[in-house]
Amino acid sequence: MVSSRRTGPHSLGQNFLVDRNMLGVIERLAELGGDDVVLEVGGGQGVLSARLAEVARFVHVVELDRELEGGLRAQLAPYRNVELHMGDAVHIELTTLSPPPDKMIANLPYSVAATVILRTVAELPSLRRWVVMVQREVGERLAAAPGTRAYGVPSVLAQLDCDVAVLRPVSRRAFRPVPSVDSVLLGLDRRGEPQATTAVTTLVHDAFAHRRKPLAGSLALAPGRPPGIRERAAEALAQMGLATDVRAERLAPAQFVELARRLAA
Repeated sequence: MVSSRRTGPHSLGQNFLVDRNMLGVIERLAELGGDDVVLEVGGGQGVLSARLAEVARFVHVVELDRELEGGLRAQLAPYRNVELHMGDAVHIELTTLSPPPDKMIANLPYSVAATVILRTVAELPSLRRWVVMVQREVGERLAAAPGTRAYGVPSVLAQLDCDVAVLRPVSRRAFRPVPSVDSVLLGLDRRGEPQATTAVTTLVHDAFAHRRKPLAGSLALAPGRPPGIRERAAEALAQMGLATDVRAERLAPAQFVELARRLAA
């Protein structure tokens, strides 16, 4: 068994990866080496954890399910370069992990996958690469291009600081019991200096809050925005060469950064 999947917000239902060839695929795609410090979320019974520990310098394993703790600790006992953190990856303190991780390799619980990915992008600047198993729809949403139906807040927030791509599909038949959804391996590679400032992140959320409205109109409906924001946003969009009635889904992540800069001027 490689990792547990949480199939709902109040469930610890588990779908275990039985295609062991996938371990090697994950290791290769992550370009895992002896200097890497890895964060794994969803340790399950530790098969992937052990594989990571055999190659990486250090592995942080996060697991929520207390029923798995005994078996997981037994599986990891031979490895001196692994630390187990029992807790919820949505809330557990990540910034104090020592040594700080530079890669995240995980078979993520379905219900929190996007939340955990975006949280680690925002809070762990030491992370440079992610190779994570997620539900196909989650992976496609995070990697979606502007103007597509799947493109939204998670897409923009992930792509502000990272190159994001679906690396390969993973059939539901790779798991037992067979889940009701397909999975993909998703890759993220961090780029340069962080772009997802508080101002940019707030702008993205406000812009998509009323997705069917023009972006400027959505900002006008956002709590806390100053009077005249509709007109200021329309003017800024025009200066950027965009239509004043453009919707948020048409802007690339870099254009949100530019729009935030103009609105703050």
